[in-house]
Amino acid sequence: MKDKLRDLLCLIPGVLLCLALALPSWFLGKALPIIGGPVFAIIIGILITLIFPKLTTWRLTRGRSDGICFDGGVRYTSKKLLQYSIILLGFEVNFLSIIKVGSQSLLVMIFTLTAAFLTAFLIGRALKLPKNTTTLIGVGTSICGGSAIAATAPVIRAKDEDVSQAISTIFLFNIIAVFIFPVLGRLMGMGDIGFGIWAGTAINDTSSVVAAATAWSNHAGSNLALQTATIVKLTRTLMIVPITLVLAVYTTQKLSRQRNLAEGEIGISGGEAIGEASSDAKFSLVKVFPWFVIFFVVAALLNTFAGIPAQVSATLAEVGKFVITMAMAAIGLNTNLKKLLSNGVRPIVLGLSCWFVVAAVSVIVQKLMGILT
Repeated sequence: MKDKLRDLLCLIPGVLLCLALALPSWFLGKALPIIGGPVFAIIIGILITLIFPKLTTWRLTRGRSDGICFDGGVRYTSKKLLQYSIILLGFEVNFLSIIKVGSQSLLVMIFTLTAAFLTAFLIGRALKLPKNTTTLIGVGTSICGGSAIAATAPVIRAKDEDVSQAISTIFLFNIIAVFIFPVLGRLMGMGDIGFGIWAGTAINDTSSVVAAATAWSNHAGSNLALQTATIVKLTRTLMIVPITLVLAVYTTQKLSRQRNLAEGEIGISGGEAIGEASSDAKFSLVKVFPWFVIFFVVAALLNTFAGIPAQVSATLAEVGKFVITMAMAAIGLNTNLKKLLSNGVRPIVLGLSCWFVVAAVSVIVQKLMGILT
C-alpha cells in the first residue's frame, strides 16, 4: 500500500507541470481558435524543453527516498490521462453516430491500411532498412503511432534500436501533422466530416488526431470534426488486434522454421535455445487490446440512452478537451527535436513516404465516395 501511494505521489509534480502549461494554452486557444489550445500546449512544451533540456529528468533527492521528479507525471499525462480524456469525449457523442461514422470510414481505412503496408514494404526494401524497423514504421503509420509500435515490438522481437527509430520517426510526423493538417484541410475546402475522417485515417497517433481535430473544431465553431476524427481514429486503433495477431503467427512460424533448421544442423541443444527464444514472442491479447476504446463506446451509450442532462455531458466533454491540452503539453515536454533528427535520413524518408501515401489515399477515396466536402 505504501509503495502504491509513493508511486502516486511521484506522479504529482509532472502532472502539475502539465497543468501549469495547459492553463495559458487553453486560454490562448480560446482567444485564437484557428490555432487551438493543444497546438499552443505543444509549442510551449517544446520551447521549455529547448530552454531546459534536462527538466523532465531533473530529480530532487531527499534522504533515502527516490526524490521528486517530473518525468513520471509527464509520461503519465501523455499516455494515461490522454486515454481518460478520450473516454470523457464519449459523453458528447451519440452512439448511433459511432455506427454511422465507423461504417462510413471503413472503406477509407481499408485502403489506407493497405497503402501504408505496401509503401513500407517497397520503400523499406529500396532503402535497405532492417525489416523490423520497416514493419514498425509501417504499423505505426497505418494504425496508431507509438501504441501500435509498442504492441508490435515484442511480437516481432524488435530491438530497442528499432523501436527507438520507429517511434522517433512517427513522432516527428505527429507533431508536423498537428500544425499543417487544419491548414491543408481548409485549403482543400474540406467539410467537418471530411476533415474528421481525413485526420482520423491519415494522422498517426491518437493524441495528434485529437489535437488537429480540436484546432479545426475550435475554428469551425462545431465539434463535428472532433467527434468524427475521434470515432474514426478509435475504430482504426482496434486494428492493433488483428494486425498484431497476424504478425504473432508469422513470427512464431518463422522462429519454428529456424528451430527446425538449428535442430538439423547443430543438434537438439541449439534447437532448444531457439525454442526458448520463440516463447518470448507469445501474443497477449489482454495487453495489446486498447481498452479505453471500449470505455469511450460505453460513455457514448450512456450519453445516448441513459438520459444524462445535456449540461452534464457538455461539461464532461469540456473537461476531456482540457485534459487533452495537458497531454499535448506533456508531449511537447517529451519532444527532443535534436534527437528526432539524429536517427539518420532513411527512417525519416520511409516515414514521410508512408505518411504522404496514406494522406493522399484517404483524400482520393473520400473524394470518390463524395464525403470530402
